[in-house]
Parts: sequence; C-alpha cells; structure tokens
Amino acid sequence: MLLALFCLFSAAAIALGVASLHSGQRQWNAIRSQVQAGPPLWTPPATLIVPIKGLEPGLVDNLRSLLEQDYPDYELLIAVRDSADPAVAQIKPWLNSRARLVVAGRGPRDTSEKIGNLLAAVSQARANSEVFAFADSDGRAGRGWLRGLISPLRDPAVGAATGYRWYFPDRGEFWPLVQSVWNAAIAGTFGAGDPPFAWGGAMAIRRNIFEKARVAEYWLGSVSDDYQLTRAIRAAGLRIAYSAHAMVETGGGCSACEFLEWAVRQLTIARIYDARTWWLGLAAHAVYCAAMATGIAMLAEGRFWAAPVFFLTFVPGMCRGAWRERVARLLFPARKPWFDHHGWVYCWLTPAVTWIWLWVFLASLFRRRIEWRGNVYELLGPSQTKVEE
Repeated sequence: MLLALFCLFSAAAIALGVASLHSGQRQWNAIRSQVQAGPPLWTPPATLIVPIKGLEPGLVDNLRSLLEQDYPDYELLIAVRDSADPAVAQIKPWLNSRARLVVAGRGPRDTSEKIGNLLAAVSQARANSEVFAFADSDGRAGRGWLRGLISPLRDPAVGAATGYRWYFPDRGEFWPLVQSVWNAAIAGTFGAGDPPFAWGGAMAIRRNIFEKARVAEYWLGSVSDDYQLTRAIRAAGLRIAYSAHAMVETGGGCSACEFLEWAVRQLTIARIYDARTWWLGLAAHAVYCAAMATGIAMLAEGRFWAAPVFFLTFVPGMCRGAWRERVARLLFPARKPWFDHHGWVYCWLTPAVTWIWLWVFLASLFRRRIEWRGNVYELLGPSQTKVEE
C-alpha cells in the first residue's frame, strides 16, 4: 500500500514540479522583456490613493516615496477614517497642494474600513484625473513606479493594471524570511500571461472604466478591494495586465504567530473570493506534502532505492524558488547586497515552506471570521460581509 501511494503521489508531484519550472522560465522571459523595454512614457493625469490606519514602521518614508514619483501630473490622496488617527499627526507636516488628506468617516455599512476609505477618496478625486491608482501604506515604491503601473492601461483591452510586492525583512530573522519565501510563491504567479488578480497595493484603472465596470458597486458589502475590482473588470470583458515596473518593497518583521495569522487571513480571503484557485492550491500542496511524507516513510523502512525519486518530488520546487529569486534580483537591482546575503532562502527553505502552505490552507478551510487592522469581519460571501462592532 505504501509503495502504491508513494508512486502515485511522487508521479503527481514530479509532474507539478516540472510544470512549475516551465512556468518559471516563462515568467523570467516575460519580465526580462519588460525590464529591457525601458521606462514607460504614457502619463495621463492621475489620482493616486493610499488608505492608512494607525502608526506602522516606515509609514512616512513609504508615503513620501509615493509623493516623489517621477510622474508629471498626479495628486496623492491619503484616506483615513478618523482625523484623530495617530498616523495623521505624522503626515500633516508634509501635506501640500499635491498631497491631500481625505477623512472618510464610517463609510458604507458592512463594508471594510479600507474600502470605505477608498470610496471616499475616489469621490474627492480632482476632475481632470483620467486614471485612479491605488497603493498600500506598508509598501515603498521606486520613483518610476507610477509610470510603470499606469502604462498598460494604454491598451484599450486592458481594464486594470497591477504590480505586486516583495518582502525584504529588515533583519535576517527566521520568520520574516519565511514570510518572504511564502509570499514569493504568489509573486511567482505574476509576469507570464494574465495575472491571477489585480493586487490592491499596486493597482490602476482608467476613471471611465472604473465607472463603466461599476467597481464601486462591487466594493459595497465587501472586505477585498482587489478581488472585487478583478471581478468587475472581468465581468466587463476586459483583461488585467501585469507591469514589472510596478513592484513595491515591503519591510518590517514578524513573529511566528503574526506570520501565521497574516497568512491564514490571506488564504481565508482567497477562499471566499477565488474558491477555484484556492482549491487548486490546496490540492497541489497536498500532493507535494504527501509525496514527501510517503518518501520519508519509504526511506524509514529501508527502501533506499526510492531516494532518487524522493528527491525529485521536492528538488524542482527548490529550483523554482531559485528562479523566483533570480527574477526578484532583476526587478530590484538595488537590493543586490540583500539578495547576496539572504537569497539562499528561496531555494533551501522551499520544502519546509511547502508544509507551512498546507497548514495555512487547512487552517483557512472552514474559517470565515478575520481580524484586520483592528476590525473583525465575518465573510459571508464576496459581496456580503458582517462587521462586528
């Protein structure tokens, strides 16, 4: 029985690993082509919106990176629910004619605080902005980020454009590095072909498409701004485009509990808003882990002839991790010293992180209640949320 299971799961894991390596090669080719093409030149008037809540490490520097974009005509709207938020006192001194504070108030009922802030900022955007762009307060953008994010919208078939993030832990501690490796697996899905979704921390949409696709209506009753915008764009028959020039850096640290709570929240949201991709991810990680487990059991029984097959069940995944690191070096050339010191983790921690992925999938399987930035939400459906007061 063990032999049969070992053969079954190993064959499936090896096939998935080979497919992953092929995907990594395609991602590398696509992103390298974008990077070599040089900085985009199309720059319509834009409104850049970033919601904030509370103090967080690097907040002022992150917001300043958004204010200092190499972009000829844009405004920055910083949206907060309450003017008494402690973050407001930090950012007020450098607000100017280009950067404005929007106080949203409570926002729509049973809708996430973030979406309430975004809706308020959209309603106060200047009249001549042709594009809405969105960023998160925990990301730091390069000077060409806004150009890169907006450029794919020049294609009329593109409804929204997106970048993504890469975690650079401030110190080389174990769990922050695990978070970076874990998140890199998602980053690896961007670049080759249409992205799986438009990510809210680097997202842009033409103003007329925002209205035509009824994005604001999709946001009502929801927790997730990015998944719902993705749904609205696809329902309108348009596509989402990824821009390699629109990646952001995220720093900070985390404990084991903080990382696992964050990861479970990410996959709980994914299960509610994109169940098909969630189930495919669960199945893939279950196969990988079952192959490793049965391989270890075979070796424990002294069947050492199975060792080469056992290694083939996870070595392709390690190689895929190395591909992700190679792509990230291309996207963040200034981070070469960091990758020289920590880049090994994307290869060598991959087998362990695969088990963490499985645990997080299982932990999110029946969960609907999440806590996010001090608010508790019960996710009843993509457009049905209960906010616990």
